Order: sequence, then C-alpha cells, then structure tokens
Amino acid sequence: RPVVALESTIIAHGMPHPHNVRAALAVEAAVRAGGATPATVAILAGVPTVGLTRLQIEALGAPGAGAVKVSRRDVAPCVAARGTGATTVAATALLAARAGISVFVTGGIGGVHRGGERSLDISADLPELARTPVAVVCAGAKSVLDIPRTLEVLETAGVPVVAWRQSGVPAFFEADSGVPAPARADTAAEAAAIIAAHLTLGLGGLVLAVP
Repeated sequence: RPVVALESTIIAHGMPHPHNVRAALAVEAAVRAGGATPATVAILAGVPTVGLTRLQIEALGAPGAGAVKVSRRDVAPCVAARGTGATTVAATALLAARAGISVFVTGGIGGVHRGGERSLDISADLPELARTPVAVVCAGAKSVLDIPRTLEVLETAGVPVVAWRQSGVPAFFEADSGVPAPARADTAAEAAAIIAAHLTLGLGGLVLAVP
C-alpha cells in the first residue's frame, strides 16, 4: 500500500498541547481517508522511528516530553545520546527515504531567510531536497522567507518545484506568492508522472506546492 511520511516537529514544537496531538492525529486520518498509510517520523530513545503509534504521538506531544528539534545534522548526536527528537523537514525526508518511502507531506518547507545573501541563513531543507529521493507535498516555502531566493537555490540544486493547478508558487498560508513556478500540474496523474520520472531517473527530491 502507498505510504506517506509526516514530520513530528509540529507535534513537539509547532503547536501547544493538546492541539498538537489533535492536529497530528487529524493529518494521519486524512492520509488514511485518501487510501494511504501515514508514517509519522521521530527519534524515540535513540531509535529513528518511521511510523509512530497513537500512544507514541501522544507521548511526543505531551507537556514536558523534552523532545529536541532534529534536522539532518542532529540525527547522529540524538541517536548516540539515546535521546528523543522531533524531526524537521530535512530529517523526516532523510529517514523516510531510508525506509523506502518516496512521498512526504508537510505544511511548508524552509528556505532562504530575508537577508540571506548576507547572513547565509539557508534552511537545511533545501540541500536535503537536492540529494534525497522524496517528493515533498507542501504549501510551498514559509511566507516569512525570501521566496525568490529560495526558488533560485532550489533551481541551482536541481530541485523541481511543481505548482498544483496554478502558475504561481504558494507561500504557506498565502495561496500565491506572485513568484512564477517552474512547472505546473493540473491533475493527480500529471503530478504523479512528474514525480515518477524524477525519482526513476535518480534526480533527488522535488516539491509539489499545493496552495
């Protein structure tokens, strides 16, 4: 059966309790309603875990759970310390790919921060997308970021950004950032064909940006 990976940072750090747990379970229910199996990703007591149980989600989102925020650079230290970590987009994509999952759904990816041309504050999500064979379905990059520069970095990295049923790239809670998308898909079959071709050719990851 098709499997869809889900991140866990929103559970541990993105929303207050009990809304975090409710949201996580609602997203899993939506994936099941679409005919796929959800696999929420986290590191539990030093074990990278792809596919949390309801009890594990509730424990991760409980007040005082103490989960650290884990990106790619933090995976090994968290595992070595036998710690509990909530995975970001980068770490979730990495662990999902290790488990053979090729589709990952999240709210928004990171990107180039405003003033990033001076600070070099660029999310680890972008290089991860370049090297990890996972299709990330999301609402684009977060709207507080520099969207044009984020698209430039993704272009340099060879990461396709495919907008869903529109010509502009969405920006998280904004339906259209005003920045033209490099590619567009108007049907699920078109999107699936692009994803399949990209992954089959071994070209790394890609973004399907859904407003």
